[in-house]
Amino acid sequence: MSENSALELAKRLIACASITPATGPVFDEMEAMLEPLGFEISRFIAGDGPEDEGLGGAVENLFAIRKGREGSHHFAFAGHLDVVPPGEGWSSDPFIPEVRGDLLHGRGAVDMKGSIASFVSALHGLPRDLGTISLIITGDEEGPARFGTVALMDLMAERGITPDLCLVGEPTSVNRLGDMMKIGRRGSVNMWITVNGTQGHVAYPHLADNPITKLGKILSEIDAVRLDEGTDWFQPSNIEFTDLHVGNPAHNVIPAKAEGRLSIRFNDQHSGDSLSALVHEIVERHGGELSPIISGEPFLTPPGELSGLIAEAITEVTGVEPELSTTGGTSDARFLSKIVPVVEFGLCNATMHKLDEAVALDDLDQLAQIYALVVERALT
Repeated sequence: MSENSALELAKRLIACASITPATGPVFDEMEAMLEPLGFEISRFIAGDGPEDEGLGGAVENLFAIRKGREGSHHFAFAGHLDVVPPGEGWSSDPFIPEVRGDLLHGRGAVDMKGSIASFVSALHGLPRDLGTISLIITGDEEGPARFGTVALMDLMAERGITPDLCLVGEPTSVNRLGDMMKIGRRGSVNMWITVNGTQGHVAYPHLADNPITKLGKILSEIDAVRLDEGTDWFQPSNIEFTDLHVGNPAHNVIPAKAEGRLSIRFNDQHSGDSLSALVHEIVERHGGELSPIISGEPFLTPPGELSGLIAEAITEVTGVEPELSTTGGTSDARFLSKIVPVVEFGLCNATMHKLDEAVALDDLDQLAQIYALVVERALT
């Protein structure tokens, strides 16, 4: 097995315990992989001040670029080296990569060190006189993502660098490699509702003001809202209640405060601000307060050059015709879509974030082949 195979490169990355936010050794490995390929590499820490606690402080990022001939196209690959905590109950050490049968086990094998390894492996088989190639790699995609890809985009803007096409290597395949790629994602906004009342004895309700009753009316009215019926590319937007809290230890006391939380995943008929305004009107009318946090806006890269390149390469290597989808959660493509056409495609996602996360060895090799075809054709 070549030391530059997707398998061997994936092992090197998995062996670095890069729980989000990631710094240090895993980026050392990434740099060591790219330097022999002629990339100019920039590494930096973002959000390292004490005021950034809880927002993903001390995030390491890496931007690597190999410039092509003057006037050539620029193809970018984006991904993340951080992983979610492994949890208890693994069959083997999650940060000691282990091949068992035809699977490589380890945290990050699928999400998404395997995809990054496949892309780097693909570069070894490509001529160096193609156009410009860059890698946009962050150490915080699984966490708050405040100082990751956004900071990398700031760096690129400062240097006047804008890719023509971008591929994000998130695990998008479902049942087999190549059956799905993502051309967009829904937006996400989380909202905290607080209703203040007046504490009192339940036998004397006229001397109190029950916030639970008000919160119930708020939630009932929000639950009755139907945002849309979906679009050609997006499923219907949905509102989900995710938490209720009163914390009242006494059965004979009307509490002074009640809180609720909801999450909305929304398509491109809405924005985070428009939805926040809609819910705010309901909450305020019933005497409550609302605090929304917008995690990302929806985006869509209409079928075109990039999705066509990827789909053709997938079919050529695997024989599978991929479905173009916008399902699933958010990814850093939500940021990159603001500056470049972006499509997501990567490994099968069945074991991501699970115990004994694993990737098929054949999938690593085939993904490297697909990536090589995409880059070569995009830059030829």
